[in-house]
Amino acid sequence: MTLGGSTHAYGEPTYWDRRYRQAEGAFDWYQKYKALSPLLDLYLRRDRPVLLVGCGNSTLGEEMVEDGYVDVVNVDISSVVIEAMQKKYHDVCQLKYVRMDVRDMSEFESESFDAVVDKGTLDSLMITYGDPSFRLDLLRGTCLWTVNLHVIDRMENSSEHQSWELTRTVPLNEDGSFSLSVLGPNPEIHYIYVCVKDASLKQKLRENGVDVNAQN
Repeated sequence: MTLGGSTHAYGEPTYWDRRYRQAEGAFDWYQKYKALSPLLDLYLRRDRPVLLVGCGNSTLGEEMVEDGYVDVVNVDISSVVIEAMQKKYHDVCQLKYVRMDVRDMSEFESESFDAVVDKGTLDSLMITYGDPSFRLDLLRGTCLWTVNLHVIDRMENSSEHQSWELTRTVPLNEDGSFSLSVLGPNPEIHYIYVCVKDASLKQKLRENGVDVNAQN
């Protein structure tokens, strides 16, 4: 996999183990909890279990617990960072850290979590950036999601364009595609995809003879 002229085995534990052995302090990809909390408030419940995938040494889980979340499970492919985070938060019962590859989470039973939060893991595995055209098609490919698109400024007050309100969904075209023009000229933003299980889609698939259990 190539990014910026360098080749990295982003899907390999050895890459991340080496990186976290060299890490100096916590690091949050893209955005921190304070910036994202209005959107999390919109979709998540504090009294329900939440899974954070590719957690690294982010403070996201810690800040969620401080803000009232009662059960936050963090997983990462790196045993180095998981052991470090287990040690750091050994006395915080609301936080759990488990070494796991997100491509195989069979250790968890279906419907173990009310929500899953990914802040950079999909990018790390796919190495795809830019506008959501490809991502939207990929996410809808599961057939059981309603996908809402949100955007957030890359840095607070970092640009002169009119900011898009975080909790307001970005309108999509009738065919579900995305047009960058709705956000104005040259927006400096991060894209956020919220996938909500759609019971109506599941029922429609059942009526067409599709085994929806195989797609969960």
